[in-house]
Amino acid sequence: MSPDSLAAARASAPSAPGEDHAPHRADSVAPSADTQLPLLARPRVLDTVIVLAYLLAAFGLYRDLWLHLGDGYLVDSGEDQTLFEWFFAMQAHAVAAGQPSLFSTLQNYPAGINLMANTSMPGLAVPLAPLTLLAGPTATLALVLSGGLAGTAIGWYWVFSRYLTRSRWAAAIGGGCVGFAPPMVSHAHAHPNFTSAFLLPLIVACLIRLARGGPGTRGALRNGVLLGALVAWQVLIGEEPLLILATGIAVWGLAWAAVRPRTLLAAARPLLTGLGVAVGVSVLLVGYPLWFQFTGPGSYHSLAHALDGNDLAAFGTLPRQSIGGQLLDPGQPVGNPTEQNAFFGWPLLTLLLVAAIWLWREVPARLAAITTVGLAALSVGSPVYLRGADTGIPGPWWVLDRLPLFDSLIESRLTLASLPAIGVLLALASDRALTRQPRQLVPPVRPSWLGWLGSLGWPGRPRWLGWLTSRRLWFAALALAVAPILPVRFATEPRAATPVFFSSGDWRDYVRPGRSLLTVPPPDAGGADALHWQVVAGFGFPLVEGYFVGPAGANRTGIYGADRPPTSLLLASAAVSGTVPPIGPTERARALDDLRHWRADAVVLPNPADQPAPHAALVALLGPGERRDDVLVWDLRGRAR
Repeated sequence: MSPDSLAAARASAPSAPGEDHAPHRADSVAPSADTQLPLLARPRVLDTVIVLAYLLAAFGLYRDLWLHLGDGYLVDSGEDQTLFEWFFAMQAHAVAAGQPSLFSTLQNYPAGINLMANTSMPGLAVPLAPLTLLAGPTATLALVLSGGLAGTAIGWYWVFSRYLTRSRWAAAIGGGCVGFAPPMVSHAHAHPNFTSAFLLPLIVACLIRLARGGPGTRGALRNGVLLGALVAWQVLIGEEPLLILATGIAVWGLAWAAVRPRTLLAAARPLLTGLGVAVGVSVLLVGYPLWFQFTGPGSYHSLAHALDGNDLAAFGTLPRQSIGGQLLDPGQPVGNPTEQNAFFGWPLLTLLLVAAIWLWREVPARLAAITTVGLAALSVGSPVYLRGADTGIPGPWWVLDRLPLFDSLIESRLTLASLPAIGVLLALASDRALTRQPRQLVPPVRPSWLGWLGSLGWPGRPRWLGWLTSRRLWFAALALAVAPILPVRFATEPRAATPVFFSSGDWRDYVRPGRSLLTVPPPDAGGADALHWQVVAGFGFPLVEGYFVGPAGANRTGIYGADRPPTSLLLASAAVSGTVPPIGPTERARALDDLRHWRADAVVLPNPADQPAPHAALVALLGPGERRDDVLVWDLRGRAR
C-alpha cells in the first residue's frame, strides 16, 4: 500500500480554525493495521524519516561552521555572531559563578546593559550553559542556529500533520517551506532568536485546541496552562518573533471573522477562557523579567530605526543565499543579508496564486491566502517603495506604526508571520494532489473526432500526454517553484586572531578588580571584536561601551550601542575617517573626565600600524603609549582615578 493510497484511505484530518467541521485525526490508524503497512507508510516511521531529513538539511547548511568551531566566522553575519556568542558565554559564565542575572556590567561599564531589553535569549542560553562551558560559545551558537531551523520545520510539520492534512508527505512539504523559507534562511546567517521558532507552532496548536472547544472547562484550563508556559518560554527566547506571530494570528482572526463569523463566535468562549488562563500563567512565570525589561536599569521606551519595509520588487526577487540567487545573480548587492525578509521569487508567488484559486472553496486555504496578502501589505511599510523609489502611496503599516511595541518592530519582518499561512496553502494543495484520485489532464480523443483530427494531422493523443496527471503537474510545478529558492550552505571565513595581549592574560598587569578597559576604536554595532577578546580573556574585565541596545538622551530612546560622550565620538571619528580631529586642552580634559567616569585602568589600541589616525589621536590626548605584545597600552592607573 503506497503512502498516497494510505492517505486517501484515512479519515479526513481535523480542520484549522475557521472550518465548518472537525474531521477525525490524521493519524487515526489502528495499531493492528499499522504493523501490516510498508515501512515508509507507518506513521511513526514516516515521522522519524521526515524529522531526520529536516535535521540533515539544517545541519548541512552549517557544515562549514561545525567543521571550524575554533576559528570559523559566518560570512555575512556582520557583528551578530560575535554578539550572540557573547550573550551565550556571558550567561554561562554567570551560571558557573552562581550569579545568573537580568543585568550585566561586563559591557557598557559602569552603566551596564539590561539583558531582557536585548536579544540575550536566556531561555536557551541558561539551559545550554554546560555546553558553552565545555565546548565554547561558537558550538552553542551552531547548535541553536541549526537546531532552531530544524526545530521550526519539525514543529510546523507536527501541526500540519495532526490538524490540517491527511498525508504526512503533504505536511512535510508545508513544514519544510516554513522552516527553510527565504526570510528564515536570511535571519539564519546569525539571528538565532528568529531561527529558534520551534515553540511558535506549539503555541498555535494550543490555540487550535482551544478554538475547537476541547472537553469542556477542564480542557480549556489544561490547554491554557500549557499555552501560558509556552508563551513564557518563548519570551525568554525571543519576544519579537512572538509579537510577529501574534500579529499574524490577529490578521488570521480578522479574515476568519469575515469568512465564517458564526464559527468564530462559537470558538470565542473557549478561546477567551484559555487565553485568560494563559495570561495568568505567563505573567506568573515571566512577569518580573518583563517588568525589569521595561522599567529596570538600562531600559528604553522604543527602539529607533529607519522605516524599513519590503520593497515591492523584493517579493519576486530570488534571495542571494539560494541556488537560484547564486546561479543567476551571485554578485547581488544586499544592504543587509540578514534582513532579506521577502525574496520569495516569482515562481513561488505564481504557484501560491494558483493554489489559492484552486483551493478557494476550502476555508483554511481561503484564510491562509487572505492572511498572506494582508501581512505582505503590512510588511511593505509606509510609504510603499518600488525598486528603491518612493511611490508616494501610504501602506497600511501606518495603522500600527505608533502603537506600543510596534514602534520598535522592523516592519519588513512581518513576512515571517506569513510563512505558516504559505505553508498551509502548499500543504493543503499537496494533500489534495496526494489523497485524491489523479486526473489525466489531456483525455483520449473520442473516436467520433478522430477523422476530423486526422485531417488536421493530429494522430490522436501523444503517448507522453497520458503521463500528465493533475498530481504530477502539481508536484512538477512545486519543484520548479521551490528549486530556485532552496538555500545553499552558509560559508565561513577565518576569524581574526585575538591579540596576544588578551589571550595570554597580560591584560591582568593593567586592569584592577572593579575597573574597566577601553579598546580603540570603542566597540559598537560596526566593530565588536572586543567582545570576543573579552570572552577569550574569561570575562576578567568589563568593557567600556559595546554592542547592545540601550537608552540614549533624556527621552531614553533605544539605540544600538552606548550613548557616547565626546571622547568616544572623537576616537570613533578618527577610526572611520582616517583623520585626526583638532585636539587641544579642552579635549584632553574631557578625555580624562570620560576615563574617570568609565573607571578605566587602561586604553588598548590593537594593530597600531593599521590605525594611524586613532594612534595619533591617543598620543595627542594621553601621550605616547607602551608597547605590550601586539598592542599599544596606555596605563591610566595613576591618572584616571
